[in-house]
Amino acid sequence: MATDRSQIFEVERAAFGQIDEAQLVERVLASPQAVPELEFVADEGGGVVGHLLFSHASVLALNGPRQVLALAPLAVRPDRQRRGIGIALTEAGLAAADELGEPLVVVLGHQTYYPRFGFVRSDELGITPPPDYPQSDFFALPLSSYEPSIRGQVAYPPAFDGS
Repeated sequence: MATDRSQIFEVERAAFGQIDEAQLVERVLASPQAVPELEFVADEGGGVVGHLLFSHASVLALNGPRQVLALAPLAVRPDRQRRGIGIALTEAGLAAADELGEPLVVVLGHQTYYPRFGFVRSDELGITPPPDYPQSDFFALPLSSYEPSIRGQVAYPPAFDGS
């Protein structure tokens, strides 16, 4: 996938209209929280048109930190949006995460997009977002290995701070 990095960077930049998410991808992939087997690209005609990345985050639970997955970012090139690419990437990513035995996925995202995959507001599961993240846009999806004891505040790794 290293040969696709420049294309992935461009998809992220174009989808979000800025380079922040593209730089986030680079920082996450260089971090110990990267989960390379949970990075996905959509390719059309030899070019990258979509990208999805998961990394490890923590839920600061009463019984100690619990490792979960953060879905971020999901991007589709603007001229290829609304054609099912993001849905296909998300479904493939969630299925792979479940197969790996991951317990939970969290995401800061659109209130109308992520519920279609089974995400619920994280506070319904006793999970709160990091400070300065709006609860109304913070979602969680329990996977097969989910344990209800995973409750508390989410802490993203330093790569999400620009560190």
